[in-house]
Amino acid sequence: MFIIVKSYDQNLVATGILENAYDISYEKTFNELWGASFSLPLNDPKNKYCNPLHYIEIVDEDEYIGLFRIVPKSTVKNESTKAVSYTLEHVLATLLDKSMFGYKQTTNLSTRENLQMLINQQEVKHWKLGQVNFTRYFSYKWENSNLLSAIFSIPNVFDDEYQWTWDTTSYPWILNLVAPETEPTCEIKERYNLIDLQVEENPMGIYNRIYPLGYGEGDNQLNIKKVNNGIPYVEDVESIAEHGLREYIWADTRFEDSNSLLASAKALLKEWKRPKVSWQITAAELSRKTGLSKDKFRMGKIVRIDVDDFPVTDLRIKKESKSDAQGQPWNVSLELGDLKEDLGTTETDLERRQQINELYAQGATNISNYSYNDNADDENPAEILVYFPDEIVRLNKAILSYKTDKFRAYERAIEGGGAVVDSTSSGGGTTATSSSGGGVSKSTESGGSTTQTSTSGGGSVQSTTTKTFTQLNLQTGVPTNSVPGDEETEGYPNYGYHLHEVQILGDHFDHSHEVTVPNHIHAVSIPAHSHEFNTPNHSHNVTVPNHTHEITLPDHTHAIEFGIFKLEKMPSKVVIKIDGNTVPVTALNGDNIDIIPYLTKDNSGKVNRGWHSIQVTPDVLGRINAQIYTQFFIQSRGEGEY
Repeated sequence: MFIIVKSYDQNLVATGILENAYDISYEKTFNELWGASFSLPLNDPKNKYCNPLHYIEIVDEDEYIGLFRIVPKSTVKNESTKAVSYTLEHVLATLLDKSMFGYKQTTNLSTRENLQMLINQQEVKHWKLGQVNFTRYFSYKWENSNLLSAIFSIPNVFDDEYQWTWDTTSYPWILNLVAPETEPTCEIKERYNLIDLQVEENPMGIYNRIYPLGYGEGDNQLNIKKVNNGIPYVEDVESIAEHGLREYIWADTRFEDSNSLLASAKALLKEWKRPKVSWQITAAELSRKTGLSKDKFRMGKIVRIDVDDFPVTDLRIKKESKSDAQGQPWNVSLELGDLKEDLGTTETDLERRQQINELYAQGATNISNYSYNDNADDENPAEILVYFPDEIVRLNKAILSYKTDKFRAYERAIEGGGAVVDSTSSGGGTTATSSSGGGVSKSTESGGSTTQTSTSGGGSVQSTTTKTFTQLNLQTGVPTNSVPGDEETEGYPNYGYHLHEVQILGDHFDHSHEVTVPNHIHAVSIPAHSHEFNTPNHSHNVTVPNHTHEITLPDHTHAIEFGIFKLEKMPSKVVIKIDGNTVPVTALNGDNIDIIPYLTKDNSGKVNRGWHSIQVTPDVLGRINAQIYTQFFIQSRGEGEY
């Protein structure tokens, strides 16, 4: 029987085989960091290859155990011992070398996406992601952690068993997250391969009703009611029937999401509903002689225990170790069943040198609220713009609630500088201004009287001046024949038709006229009387020509009156359009309207990422108060702190 211990430098270049190594031991623990150790004689020249953080490979006969690195190195020299002892940790611990400074969060990525994101954090790419058997969508956050603890936190909220496996036979090394075996593949039987057995059962660890609490305090402390049908606890009915009701209030303030808190509580209940049982077994691994797989015990396998005084039981090998892999390669120690864990956490706490912080790992939903308030009318709608970033993985909800109010202004009057302004213009025209039916109307009456209208003092007045005529001709008319009985013609002889003309020449006509007017008065006597007017049917027309009016305003200012002023009139209805799609709602107020059916989508039916428009149009002036509520999962891969 032989075991090979081989050394490598920091660059993974082989430096030698440590053929003088002794006290070789190793232990492999389920979902934890493995460890190993060996010693070399103090005077062995190969000690020079065993420097801190250099690598050691262990092969047990034909079985590859793993690749480790040297951590503590202890030299002992006395009369009986001259040796150098080396303690090893698995190279998985290289992930401890990378710190995740500050705060990092992911939201609703798949298990593989979360693991890949973490693997990508390595400065030196020692590891790559291999097989991942789980697809769960949880959100995680870490603060000032190391990379290994972050990776190990990913499946902690699973309610199914999982197993970390790795392959270090090639580089980069491969990390896998797989579902472990569930059927027994090996067995331990009394008088066959059982050497020693110790069973420790502790019923004090039974808790079959758990009240989980998360972040906060008092009435504001996170619980699971909202995601557990209003019930604040999880319980196992069968355990209560068998062991009686045992309650436990489990508080872990790292949890800020009720879904993650519920998932962890269910995982705890699986462990706590039955007594804590720890099986310590030493067995002979006979596969070296029989060649049968059932005689080979490996960490993570299911082993069937068939011994006297115990029922046949199937348990998982949680830890596999050999204290002297070289001297007693067949002697293997196994720890089966449940490991002893502290009641305060569901995390797998690494107790060795890995120094893993207790981490918070949770699933969370991002919620966004956007408020909008503005005036609008039938030509200027209230337009609400919503942006969905590309990092959104799933849009769960998009809800619109709105209220319509009266138009609101915040001041009255504005400033002005004065000007000449054409205020109005008219096209002119003929306009009938009034009409009358006509008729006789008595307008006034009088009793009559004598009225002295004027008085004169009399006197002599020269009315004309001297006139001079140069020549004056006088003619007679045609003589009239005598007519008997006519006083004017009778007795005149009949001389026939003729004329008489006298011509006077010279200045013989200079003269003037004088008129003497004595003192006198005029009196008018007006008898009693009335006046009647007969007005026929008629109308009055006014013709206004085309014209404008000009108003001259001197320079002046108007004082602004500040305040909140509302119109009396309210809109009677609204029209809602989302990305151009009309929503069949016209009421002035609306609550919890699902707008996802109206958002634009891609060919797969997924809501487009980017800008979306929500328009609310009232029929008259009004004010729109709106609230947009969205719930979504979003990737968080940015490194910025701006």
